[in-house]
This record gives sequence, structure tokens and C-alpha cells, in this order.
Amino acid sequence: MLGDHVPPSTDGVHAFDGFAKHTVEYMGHARTVHVGGAGPAVVVMPEMPGISPDVVRFARCVRDAGFTVYMPSLFGVDGAYPTVEHAEPVLRRACVSREFRAFAGGGTSPVAEWLRALARDAHRACGGPGVGAVGMCFTGNFALTMALEPAVIAPVLCQPSLPLDDPAALELSPEDAAMIRERFDRDGLDALGLRFDNDKWCTGQRFAAYAHLLGDRFDERVLPGACANPTPPPFFRDVVGTPHSVVTAHLVDEEGHPTVRARDEILAFLRTRLLHS
Repeated sequence: MLGDHVPPSTDGVHAFDGFAKHTVEYMGHARTVHVGGAGPAVVVMPEMPGISPDVVRFARCVRDAGFTVYMPSLFGVDGAYPTVEHAEPVLRRACVSREFRAFAGGGTSPVAEWLRALARDAHRACGGPGVGAVGMCFTGNFALTMALEPAVIAPVLCQPSLPLDDPAALELSPEDAAMIRERFDRDGLDALGLRFDNDKWCTGQRFAAYAHLLGDRFDERVLPGACANPTPPPFFRDVVGTPHSVVTAHLVDEEGHPTVRARDEILAFLRTRLLHS
């Protein structure tokens, strides 16, 4: 099995072994980006409430599959174990931040422009046919909006949860939605989407909206919620309250498990588009 288990951590000291810490600035916003590996670049974005040990575990799998992982810190405390006490204020701040459009009618989150700049520089540094982008939960849709950057050719949307107040909506302005559809058709791109069937934050209505936008270029994978890890970290148990994080908090790290197969499908998707083009 690719990757290794990253134990829970509250200080992040050991969680990022094998990743170099950089400060990257675009458009006046400086952020920490953890970089590790070799090969074409894949931007792995954190889920709410931040780069937890489970997110790093997934990033290690991507790195070990033959990619250079760029893991930007967008919110929360890097390496922190997702407790309710830690996570709730992070979620509240993100919901009112000007960089994120958490609710319906807000359009595309401005942070997507920063992420596109990161992908552009990552492609310049790593080469290859293009860059992969993996978004999760709060950042799930960012993988799609990053595709407005020509370097991004392999978007993966794990349980995209925005907007929070409309399960049938997409976190996109009409203009960006039209440009994304045009680019997918023009360049033959596909997007991979994953969710649990009983996830209340990423429902079948949302995946139907993606299918309406992208047609058969949206490849959806829906896992039974019954297979989700029944003992996720406290934030996911007590606040999220539903099977949600397919390849992180609700993954069961056992060979042949449906969530591990889903993780392997992501790696295969990235290999096909970034290593075998």
C-alpha cells in the first residue's frame, strides 16, 4: 500500500517529515506551502479545519506515487489534530473571510486566483504535461476553479462542500462556470469527484450540478456511507456528524477497503494524466 500512517499530532513537528516548508507570496498574500517529492506537481489542498495528520497521510501517498506535492496552508494550524475546540473557530473565521465564498450567491472564492498562481509556478518548477489539483471539503471545488489556469490538467474534487447553505449549488460565478466548461471541452479535460452516499455536506444534488456543468467529463465515484471510518477525529464525529472525508478522516487504512480503493483511483487518475501523457 502506498504511503505510511501519520499518527495524530498536536504540534505538527513530526507530521511534515519529508516536506520542506516554504513561504510563498502572490498578490500580497503570503502563505506557508509544504513541498515534498519528485515528478510532476500536484497541489493537495486541506480540508476543514486545516492540514491535519490525515491530510498529510494522503499527501504522502501522492508523493510516493511519483509526484511533487505542494500542500498550501489555507486555514487552521498545520499538523493539528482536528478537535472541536480547535476547529470551530477556524470554521467560523473561514466562513466570514473575504477569501472564501462559503454561501450561495457569493460566486468563486478569491483564493482560487492565489492557488492558480501556485499551480503555474509549480508547473514551471517541476515540468511534465501539467499539474494535478486535489481539493477536499471546504476546498473541494477549488480543484475545479484552478483549471482556469492552463497548467492544471487533473482536478480531483473530494466531497466539495461549498456553498454550505445550498446543496444543489456550485461555488462558481456564472462566468467562471462557462469558461471552465469551455476549457474542458476544448482541451479534453476530465474531473474526478468522490463522496459518500449519505454525506449531508456533499449530496447527490451537488454532484448532479457538476454533471450538468461538465457532462460526461465529470467522473463521479460514490461510496456507501456504511464503509466510512466509524471513529473519526472529534471534529468529524461531533460537528461534521456524517460520513464525509473519503480519503482522510473517514478512510479505513486497510488493504482492499473501499476508501483505500478510492484513494488508489485518485492516484491512478493522476498517473494517467500527469505521468503517461
